[in-house]
Amino acid sequence: MAAEHVARAYSSLAGRYIELFGSLDCVHPDDLRLVEDHLGRLTGPVLDLGCGPGHLSGFLSRTGTDVTGIDLVPEFIAHARRSHPAVRFELGSLTELARPDASVAGVLAWFSLIHLDPGELDGALAEVRRVLAPGGALVTGFFDGAVCEPFEHRVVQAYRWPADELAGRLREAGLAEVERVHRTRDGGRRPYAVLAARAVGPEGARR
Repeated sequence: MAAEHVARAYSSLAGRYIELFGSLDCVHPDDLRLVEDHLGRLTGPVLDLGCGPGHLSGFLSRTGTDVTGIDLVPEFIAHARRSHPAVRFELGSLTELARPDASVAGVLAWFSLIHLDPGELDGALAEVRRVLAPGGALVTGFFDGAVCEPFEHRVVQAYRWPADELAGRLREAGLAEVERVHRTRDGGRRPYAVLAARAVGPEGARR
């Protein structure tokens, strides 16, 4: 799906989205621990791609991580800068990262890959792998399902992914799975999963 379409959809609902999802209270405590275990206190920069209101960037910063939040939505970046003035935030796309090859220690993609069409996902993962240094960490959260299929997300169309299939896509991009967590439906929240992976192979990625 075109990044501009996704950005417009979130911009139109930015205030409501921030109110509902812009705090750590909306993140499972075990997910916070997993994010910290894999991305906290890394030696080198970490990117929070699709950082939204910036709450997870702020969380990582408090662990001592050199984190930069990146998002398509100007309203999210403005809110994040106000709420977390000690953290760097940039307007940008996860499919075109303004970083040199093998320059990043870790990447958080927390429900930020979900709006990519299946045909777009491999290119985005290749871009993540390009910027990750060998051994660099990726943590990604996504909606879990038995098959890859679109559904009507609250903001704009998104995709469910079987964890095995997404792990296979990661592997093809040069990212080896090291941890997997499934979360069942909780109240109004859809089932989701989290994958942590490490960059393997030569520096600078598979292109």
